[in-house]
Amino acid sequence: MAAETSWVSHCFENFASGSVDFDSFSDLNDETDKEAAAVSMDLILPDDLLERILSYLPIASIFRASCVCKRWHEIVKSERFLWNSSHVSSQKPWYFMFTSSDEPVGYAYDPVLRKWYGIDLPCIETSNWFIASSSGLVCFMDNDSRSELYVCNPITKCCKGLHEPPGPKFSDYSALAVSVNRATHSYNVSIVKSKQVPGNFFQWDLSIHLYDSETMTWVTTLTEVLTGWRAGDESVVCNGVLYFLIYSAGGGARDNRHGLIMYNLRSRSSHGVLMRSFIPVPCSLTCGRLMNLKEKLIMVGGIGKHERPDIIKGIGIWLLKGREWQEIARMPHRYFQGFGEFDDVFASSGTDDLIYIQSYGAPALLVFDVNQKQWKWSQKCPVTKRFPLQLFTGFCFEPRLEIAP
Repeated sequence: MAAETSWVSHCFENFASGSVDFDSFSDLNDETDKEAAAVSMDLILPDDLLERILSYLPIASIFRASCVCKRWHEIVKSERFLWNSSHVSSQKPWYFMFTSSDEPVGYAYDPVLRKWYGIDLPCIETSNWFIASSSGLVCFMDNDSRSELYVCNPITKCCKGLHEPPGPKFSDYSALAVSVNRATHSYNVSIVKSKQVPGNFFQWDLSIHLYDSETMTWVTTLTEVLTGWRAGDESVVCNGVLYFLIYSAGGGARDNRHGLIMYNLRSRSSHGVLMRSFIPVPCSLTCGRLMNLKEKLIMVGGIGKHERPDIIKGIGIWLLKGREWQEIARMPHRYFQGFGEFDDVFASSGTDDLIYIQSYGAPALLVFDVNQKQWKWSQKCPVTKRFPLQLFTGFCFEPRLEIAP
């Protein structure tokens, strides 16, 4: 199974470097080995029409096409082709699954062709770094000093390091988010930092820091002290609004342990009004995750048992409409059981119309299509669990060629 992914890594590396060994191209998918090697149609198609046709292919097929001949390779590498690609509707998001708790290695799942590909992620050093993605770009932040940040395109391997963000260097909690403007390809990176006030368990210093790719500068847009609540490591940007989860720091009701905060990045509300945007979560949740699905805020979370909220009895998906949560789906019991032993932690990530869910304890990956209301297992990941404490996690991203940090 692992051999099926090798051609993708080969083409990715050659595409990024600008050189392709055309003679070495081979499609290792048995189902397509019998396809005709020569296509005479491209001899009569003008470049602009061929560009448009190729731009509608899935990303993996574009890489395969770039290895067919010199003409196709030059077309795929051209600026005009990248411009055409930027005007094509979004590619279905891929899911990268880390297969090591230490090294940033793993496989990316393509839901269109239902295949796993071997991809080497640039910049990231370990799999426990903070990760956020938007419109083809992925942002990495180290988990130690929280000062090492990179923005990259995992497909083209184009990568850029960011200046160290302001605020406390060693915060207790940090939440990373990135938002890309599809029209201009500019982007913002936001970090919500939370640090306990020395000697006071119930008070937490919270600060929001924003990076603008156009000015290439960081600004601290808000600092505030929260009482009884702290921020965590979960945030996302939708329609210019930064959403992040906050958690009870003690003293509150047992059923009211989580909440959502909204912060408008355009108007940048003043000090002291942050908690006015507080929205309680719909039920006792564990492992809540926030996602931007076509500029709509989606939350995925484990639904805790009433008598033991730390043990989940199911997984729900909610859409925020105004200030109210609307449940749009709940994982069917047969899929919930399909994960085997499911504790209170799991990974979930989503964008466009797809949501990916996986248990930390197994490489099984479940895909939910929001439009079709359909649950489906992915193809089996080409990795097996080698020891009982081996953990699996991951993130989703939109594969695109034209976007660069």
